Amino acid sequence: MMSQEQNDLITRTGPKDPCGKLMRSYWQPAALVDELEGARPIRPVKLLGENLVLFRDETGRYGLIDRHCAHRGADLAFGRLEHGGLRCAFHGWLFDATGQCIETPAEPKDSKLCQNIRQRSYPVVEKSGILWAYLGEGEPPAFPEIDCFVAPGTHTFAFKGHMACNWLQALEVGIDPAHASYLHRFFEDEDTSTAYGKQFRGASAGSDLPMTKILREYDRPIINVEHTEYGLRLIALREIDEERTHVRVTNQLFPHGFVIPMSTEMTITQWHVPVDDENCYWYAIFTSYTNPVDKQKMRDQRLELYELPDYVSRKNRSNDYGFDPHEQQTATYTGMGTDINVHDQWAVESMGAIQDRTKEHLGQSDKAIVQYRRLLRQEIEKVQGGEKPMLFLDEANARSIQGPATMDGIGPTRGWETYWMEVDVKRRRGAPWTAPVPKEIADNVHRLTAAE
Repeated sequence: MMSQEQNDLITRTGPKDPCGKLMRSYWQPAALVDELEGARPIRPVKLLGENLVLFRDETGRYGLIDRHCAHRGADLAFGRLEHGGLRCAFHGWLFDATGQCIETPAEPKDSKLCQNIRQRSYPVVEKSGILWAYLGEGEPPAFPEIDCFVAPGTHTFAFKGHMACNWLQALEVGIDPAHASYLHRFFEDEDTSTAYGKQFRGASAGSDLPMTKILREYDRPIINVEHTEYGLRLIALREIDEERTHVRVTNQLFPHGFVIPMSTEMTITQWHVPVDDENCYWYAIFTSYTNPVDKQKMRDQRLELYELPDYVSRKNRSNDYGFDPHEQQTATYTGMGTDINVHDQWAVESMGAIQDRTKEHLGQSDKAIVQYRRLLRQEIEKVQGGEKPMLFLDEANARSIQGPATMDGIGPTRGWETYWMEVDVKRRRGAPWTAPVPKEIADNVHRLTAAE
C-alpha cells in the first residue's frame, strides 16, 4: 500500500504536477493521422490536461495551439482553415501553425496588433501513423530507433481507444503478466488460423498450442523482471512439462508504453496517454515482421468496438460492458465478449477514475508493477532535480535504443534463456525490412540453434 501523497505523485499530470513535468519531457501521441484526413483537418485535442486544437494548413504543415482564441476566448476548433492558418470564426483573427497571429481583420488597416499576439503552440511531427506533440521546454528529444518507428508504413498500423480512467492504471494492466490467465480466459479454443489481428488467439511460436489453452491451463507464471535502458523487460514462464516451457517476453517502454508480442509475426507498441487525470487514450502501433499489414482488416476489426470520432468503446460502463452471466458460465471468464480490450477497459475503469492505491494489497505476481512504480518515482525525482530522465535521447544516442525484443513461444525448459533471443533474432533477420537486432541480444546469440 502507499500513501495518498505518493499516489497523487505518480498519477497526476497537470502542468505544475511533478509527474506532469516528467511527461512533458517526451513526445506524446496527440492524434492519429487518420483523424486529420478529409476536407476539414481540424481536431480538438485535450492532452496532459491542456485544451488544444490540432490542424493541418494548406501547405501540409501541422499546428497545435491553444483551443481558445487569444482575442476573446472563442473556440478555435470551429475555426476556418484559410490563408495559411486557422481563422477564428468570431472576429476573423488568423493564427499560423506556430501560434503567431498574422491577421486581425476587424482592426484598422494600419494596426500592428497582431505582431504581438501569439497563441501557445507546440511542435508536431508525423511518425508511423500518429501525430506526436512535444509539450515540454527546450529542444525535444530524439525518437528511439525502436521497431515501430523503423518499419516502413506498409508494415505498421496505428489505432487508439479511450479509457475513462487515469493513465497509470491503464498502463499497469499491460505490465501484469498474470492477469491474462484470468481476465482473458476463454473456456474453448478457436481455430488459430483465423486469429489475424486478434491478441491471445493464435498459436505460440514453435508449437500448435493455442494461446488460449496455455493461459487457461498454466495460470501460475514465474515472472522475472529486468531493468533495461528503455525501462523494464518482463519474462513470464509457464512450464508445460519437464521438456517444454512457454516463454513470453514483453517490455515496459518508459514512461507510459509497453511492447508486447501479438502473434508470431506482429508486435504491439502501445502508449497510455493522459487526456487529463481521469481519462486517457491508448495509442498502438502494430508492426509486422513478415507481410504488409492488412490495414483495412485491422481497422474494420477495431471499428466493430470503437465508435468515431472519439474512439469510444461501444461496450462501456453505461451498458455494463456487454456483460452476459450465461456467457460468463460457459464461454469467457468475464462474460463480456471476446474482445480483450473490453476486458481491460472494465478492469481499469472499475477501479475508479483514479485508483486508490492506499487500499490495495500487492503479491508476488505484481513484481513488475512494484518495480515500475519505483522507476517512475525515481525519474520524477530526476526531473525535479533538473536532470534529464530515462529515454530522453539526443540524435547521437537515438540508435542506442533498438527493438526491443519480444517473444511468445514454447521453448526448452532448460535453455529457455537463450531460446527466446534466438527466436527474436531469427524473426528480425527474416524480415523484409531492416529490423535492427538489439546489441544486448546480438551479443548473446552468436548462432541460431534451438530456434531454427
